[in-house]
Amino acid sequence: MTGNVFIISAASGTGKTTLVSRLVQHHSDIRVSISHTTRQPRVGEVNGKHYHFVNQETFVRLVGEGAFLEHAQVFGNYYGTSIQAVRDMCAQGFDVILEIDVQGAAQVRQSLPESVSIFILPPTLDELEQRLRERQTDSDDVIQIRLNEARQEIEQAYLFDYVVINQDLNAAEADLWHIFKANRLNQNRQKTNIEKVLQNL
Repeated sequence: MTGNVFIISAASGTGKTTLVSRLVQHHSDIRVSISHTTRQPRVGEVNGKHYHFVNQETFVRLVGEGAFLEHAQVFGNYYGTSIQAVRDMCAQGFDVILEIDVQGAAQVRQSLPESVSIFILPPTLDELEQRLRERQTDSDDVIQIRLNEARQEIEQAYLFDYVVINQDLNAAEADLWHIFKANRLNQNRQKTNIEKVLQNL
């Protein structure tokens, strides 16, 4: 059976990356698509593991070659998801997570209507601001930009198939896993098993 494609989006600082990391750590049949980006690596990030870090010239060339399932500009940097990488992982039976912003999610929903979209909500905007400040990676000006952007992104949550509130990491991870498991049992995904049973009658 081929794998499903899951879009997971959230406002910056909501805990999306942490949740995705925990889900992959606890379930060996889930993979994360590694995006290409033109932004500089943060401390501790490894090329080929967290992102494929490329310069803008290379990114533009890949766009021209049609290499991306989706691509977007976020905070002045470009991000893109490799079509071939996603196809390869799905063909191997893995469920694939696209950890992308709302712009990219809209593109994927159009090109892959069978994909499942999930939006991660913070409990409140005040708590989101606190989390951004605790990261100590951005200036006050950048944090304000991210908060303004967050309001616009959260408005897009209505367009997603599922919404998970990340107030407690364990509970939010469990909610995500239930969504993955339910979609594996979807009737369209089980057609082969239905046909096998009918053939034996």
